[in-house]
Amino acid sequence: MQSHLSAPRNHHMHPTRVLALGFLSVILTGTLLLMLPASASSGKSVGFLTALFTATSCTCVTGLTVVEIGLVYSGFGQFVMVCLIQIGGLGFMTAAALIFMAIGKRITLRERMTIAEGLNESGIGGQVRLVRSVVLMTALIEFTGATLLSFKFVPIYGLGKGLWYSVYHAISAFCNAGFDILGNGNSIVNFNDSPYVLLVIASLIILGGLGFAVINDVIKRRRFAALHLHSKMVLVMTAILIFAGTVLFFLNEAGNPLTMGEMPLGDKIVNSFFQSVTLRTCGFASVNQGLLTNGSLLLCMLLMFIGASPASTGGGIKTTTAFAMVLQVISVVKGRNDLEFAGRKLPVGTGRRAVAIIFIAAGLLILMVIGICFAEMGRNITTTEIVYESVSAFGTVGNSMGITASLTPVSKLILIFGMFCGRVGPITLAVAFAGKSGNEGGAHYPEEKVMVG
Repeated sequence: MQSHLSAPRNHHMHPTRVLALGFLSVILTGTLLLMLPASASSGKSVGFLTALFTATSCTCVTGLTVVEIGLVYSGFGQFVMVCLIQIGGLGFMTAAALIFMAIGKRITLRERMTIAEGLNESGIGGQVRLVRSVVLMTALIEFTGATLLSFKFVPIYGLGKGLWYSVYHAISAFCNAGFDILGNGNSIVNFNDSPYVLLVIASLIILGGLGFAVINDVIKRRRFAALHLHSKMVLVMTAILIFAGTVLFFLNEAGNPLTMGEMPLGDKIVNSFFQSVTLRTCGFASVNQGLLTNGSLLLCMLLMFIGASPASTGGGIKTTTAFAMVLQVISVVKGRNDLEFAGRKLPVGTGRRAVAIIFIAAGLLILMVIGICFAEMGRNITTTEIVYESVSAFGTVGNSMGITASLTPVSKLILIFGMFCGRVGPITLAVAFAGKSGNEGGAHYPEEKVMVG
C-alpha cells in the first residue's frame, strides 16, 4: 500500500508570486553584472550596495541613483542598465515570453496565465499574439522617439554619442525610468529651453504610462465612445492629472526666480506641462526639484503617489485606482451601491480593491518615512526631503531633491524595498506571499451594525 506521504505533489506557484520572484531574479542578475569592473568607467567595481540600488532602480523603472550614471558607469554598464530598464518596462513575463519565442520554446498554459497577470488581462487566450503586439509597439515607439531625439542630440554630441544618447533616453522615457547619461547631474535641466526635446520626451512618457492595452484599444477602435471602460477611465484621468498639474505648476513656479521665474512665457508653459507629465511616472527633471516651492512639492508627491496606469511601464497606485476611489466616494455620498462611469457599472469589489491598494500603499510609505527618519537621525536632512524621496521610490518616479547619494546604507535599503514594492504592486505582493483565503465558500458570521464617520 502506497503511503500518501510518498505520493508525488504537483505544486505550482501563483502567477503573482512568479512575477514578484521574476523581478527579484532580474534585479540580482543585474546587480552582479553592474558589480563587474567592466561596468565602471574607472575599471573598479562600484560595490554591492551601489550596484543593487542601480539594478533595482533600473528594473523597477524608477530613476533614483546614488551615483552619476553618465560618469561612473562605462558603456558596458550603461548597456546593462538599458537592458534592465527595457525588461522592467515590458514586464518580466513579457520579456521572458519574447525570449521563449525567439528560441522556439512552447509557452505553457501556466506561463500564459502569468503573462496575463503581468499585463492585467482577464483571459489567457491570445497571450502570445498580445506579447508580439506589445514588443512591436514598444520597438516602434522607441525607434520613433530615438529618431526624433537624434535630430537634436547628434549636432550637439556627434554622431556616435548622439545616436547612443538618443536611443538610451528614448528607452528610458518610454519605460518611464527617467535615467539620463548626460553626465551633468542635473537630469535634462540643460534642455529646459528646448520645447522640442521636452515635448518628445513627454510624449514618450505619456505613451508608456497609458499602458499597452489602452494604446492597442485606441488604435483598434479610434473613437472615444467605442473604447472599453478601462481605456476611457485611463484617458480621462490622465488628461485631468496632466491639465491640472500643468496649471498648478505654472501658478506655483512661474514667479519662482530659482526655477522658472526668468524663463519666457512659452518656456514656462512647456516646463509646467513637462513637470506635470514626468512627476507622475518618470524621473526626468527640467527644473531643480530642490528649489521648488512648498506648493509644488506637495503637488509632486500627490502626482507621484497616483503614478501611471495599470499594465503600463510606470508605478504608483495607478490612475484607475484613484478614479475608482473617487467613484466610490461619489457613490457613498449619493447613497448608491454601484460604481458607475460612462454609462457602465464597474465590477463588484472594484471600490474595495481601490481602497485596499491606497491603504496598503499609504501604510508602506509611512513605514518607509519612519524608517528613513530613524536612519538619518541627527543628520542635516529634512522630513520633507525624506517624504519626497520615499514617495518617489514607491511611485517608481525617480525624481529627487538631491539627497539620494548622501543617505545611509539602511535608508538606501529601505528605498530599494520601496521601489520593488512599487513596481510589482502592493496588492500583487500581498497576494503572492499571503496564504489562501480561509473563508471562501464557508460559513459566514452574523451581521451587526457599526457606526462609521
